[in-house]
Amino acid sequence: MADKDAVLLIERQGTIIRLALNRAAKRNALNDAAIAALDAFFSSVPIDIRAIVISGAGGHFSSGLDLSEQVERQPLEVMAHSRNWHRVMALVANSSVPVIAAMSGAVMGGGLEFASVCHVRVAEETVRFQMPEGLRGIFVGGGGSVRISRLIGPDRLTEMMLTGRTYSGAEGERLGLAHHLVPEGEALAKAMELAERIARNSPTINAFIIQAIAQIASMPPEAGLYAESLAAALSQTGPDAEEGLRAFLEKRPPLFR
Repeated sequence: MADKDAVLLIERQGTIIRLALNRAAKRNALNDAAIAALDAFFSSVPIDIRAIVISGAGGHFSSGLDLSEQVERQPLEVMAHSRNWHRVMALVANSSVPVIAAMSGAVMGGGLEFASVCHVRVAEETVRFQMPEGLRGIFVGGGGSVRISRLIGPDRLTEMMLTGRTYSGAEGERLGLAHHLVPEGEALAKAMELAERIARNSPTINAFIIQAIAQIASMPPEAGLYAESLAAALSQTGPDAEEGLRAFLEKRPPLFR
């Protein structure tokens, strides 16, 4: 049985795992314990899991970094803390198992940095996207200057941080902070629906989609095209490819193992 007091709740539903940030009293602000729990989970995802859905308990995805732990840190300690976040966020971003974020309420600061590494993002209309670090006299440290700016552009991120501007779920979906927009209270259900669809894919292809596209995006065009050919060649061999082709010819859904 899951520990109801844990900072990260873990619940398995078939080949899908649901994670819930569990610090509702702090709007799921990410403290060191939460980052450690994410580190432990994403370092050893069960081999038969096909999709991961993450949400926040109590109506908020995450209000960001728990600043109560940061006040007395020295510069080198802050840098080490930031680099550890980068390492853990990279585990999520580079996971071979697709990660779907179900976003509600506050998706702010470090919470938005965390959401930005998830592969599919569902936002409720009432979500509040914000990067308030500039208002607090600090710079982002969880990867947002790279990952969020890739989603919405460095110019728009600059304005968000300078002004503390808040975007709604609908605005965030239009800008690229979310892929799907749903009414209030429906993000988790939509995320689970998407997870079930994704879980029916070939796990090999899901891993290629996540990892190859991210690498190709940072390559010069010709190198990217070559890497694409390698991924295509590797994907079109083995039992998954055989099942996919056979299912197409037999006019039935494929059954990947």
